[in-house]
Amino acid sequence: MSNTLSKDLKRYNYLVGEIDATYHEISTKLGLSDSVMRILYSICDSGSGSSRPLQEICRLTGLSKQTVNSALRKLESKGILYLEPLGLKNKNVCLTEAGKLIADQTVRQILAMENDIFTTWPQEDVEKYIALTETYLHDLRTRAEQGLRNQ
Repeated sequence: MSNTLSKDLKRYNYLVGEIDATYHEISTKLGLSDSVMRILYSICDSGSGSSRPLQEICRLTGLSKQTVNSALRKLESKGILYLEPLGLKNKNVCLTEAGKLIADQTVRQILAMENDIFTTWPQEDVEKYIALTETYLHDLRTRAEQGLRNQ
C-alpha cells in the first residue's frame, strides 16, 4: 500500500473538511452545538419531521451513543424534546411544540438552504452527484469491511 495520497484524494479530503467546518460555523451562528444540530437535523429530516427512533439518530448522526444520550438529556431538560417507548428496547425521540419552534428557527433553515442548492443545479448533475456519493459510500464500506476483517 502506497503512503502517498493522490491529488484527488487530497482535494476530496480538503472539501469534506471545509464542508464540516461550514456546518460547524452554521451551528455556532444558530446557537447550537454540533451534536444538538445533528440530532435535530436527523429528526427534521425524518418522514414525520418531528420524531425519529433513537437507534436511527445514533446511526445517522455518526455520534456515539454516549454523546447522543448526553445531548438528549440536555434537550429534554430544556423542554425541547421527550422520549417515548418504541417497542421493548428502543425509544422514539419526539420534538415538543417548543422543540418544533426551535427546529423551525434553526435546522429547517439549513435543510431549506441545502434544498435550494439542489434546485439550482441541473437535475442530471444532482442525480450524478448522488449516484457518485452512493457509489463512494458503498465502495468505502465494502473495502473497510474486507480490509479491517483481515487485520
